[in-house]
Amino acid sequence: MVGAGPVGVTWLDLPEDTGFGIDNLPLGVVLGGGRPGIRHAVAVGDHVLDLYGVTELPVHRTRTLDSFLVAGPAAWRDLREQVTGWLTDERHRARVEPHLLRRDEVRMCRPVGVANYVDFYSSRHHAENVGRLFRPDADPLPPNWRHLPIGYHGRAGTVDVSGTPVVRPCGQLGPPDGGLPPFGPTRRLDFEAEVGFVVGAPSEPGARVPVAGFAEHVFGVCLVNDWSARDLQAWEYVPLGPFLGKSFATSMSPWIVPLAALEAARVPAPARDTELLPYLRDDDEPWGLDLTLEVRINGQLVSRPPFRDMYWTPAQQLAHLTVNGASLLPGELFASGTVSGPARDQLGSLLELTANGREPLTLADGSTRGFLEDGDVVTVTASAPGPGGSRIGFGEVAGEVLPAR
Repeated sequence: MVGAGPVGVTWLDLPEDTGFGIDNLPLGVVLGGGRPGIRHAVAVGDHVLDLYGVTELPVHRTRTLDSFLVAGPAAWRDLREQVTGWLTDERHRARVEPHLLRRDEVRMCRPVGVANYVDFYSSRHHAENVGRLFRPDADPLPPNWRHLPIGYHGRAGTVDVSGTPVVRPCGQLGPPDGGLPPFGPTRRLDFEAEVGFVVGAPSEPGARVPVAGFAEHVFGVCLVNDWSARDLQAWEYVPLGPFLGKSFATSMSPWIVPLAALEAARVPAPARDTELLPYLRDDDEPWGLDLTLEVRINGQLVSRPPFRDMYWTPAQQLAHLTVNGASLLPGELFASGTVSGPARDQLGSLLELTANGREPLTLADGSTRGFLEDGDVVTVTASAPGPGGSRIGFGEVAGEVLPAR
């Protein structure tokens, strides 16, 4: 019997520093591993457990997790308990072990259908940094920011799984200078380190999901990079907000960490200086999460944003998203917005890290970056405290920048 941290114990040999221990059990969708067709899987250590192989249930051989997630919290709990039993009770070993595939021998697919994609703007540090850059003589926060989680509906069809290359987008680059607006590849391509939340159980049209109903609808958590073309964004966003500067690509990590794995990571939200409307109050059901992100450019660590500092929690985001009666669909994704902390090495975008390109970063090879260049690879990872001192890992969301077409 080999321990996966102080709490989870399994008959499977696990790397000592794995973030995919028996206390995690994230879900994903895989291809390969010597088996035909697409399959749902659970990550554990350096392996994935082929759920269709073990159960032979058709629900675990669909293109996304949506067909399983729609069944709701009782089904999620049952599967988690079942997998935990398989991996901790030696009696199941002979049946389960043949369906453990090496993680490096399978190809990860986008785990959910992304029926809708919403991106929020919930880090006070990020919002104030951006406000100071572009409105230095005014309050950095717009008047509504303290009263509601600001967000926009993104383009679900361009959300893709980690590892998918990102083609540098083209568009209008700014206001005209005596003629037509300049057009061409973005010169200010940026990353945004974010945390995503995957909806499983739907809601009825016209119904509101309260803060206390968060865990009844959201299955789990992933990592998101909301790639941004800052020059396109600055020119287009007035008066309706982000459009082409965001819609060309959004990357998500392939493993969805269940909320059930994150109980030890729950923390209260930061203190707020404005009274909230009743539907946003979360004193009795706080869903702050103590996640630490790490951002790397070409392998070099450039930032460690702390998610626990987020002003608006995902439960409040979901409550606001549905307060007008908008219904939830299985496989929806909503993201936190850029995660930034108070220190310079905790900023979640190059816009902040380089003061809009005015103070470039120096990388290990001596090159500098105001914004991303072709060939750059951005990787975001994260971990959270688990039960008994273990660590919960989220894998990574990574993407390489390709030249414009």
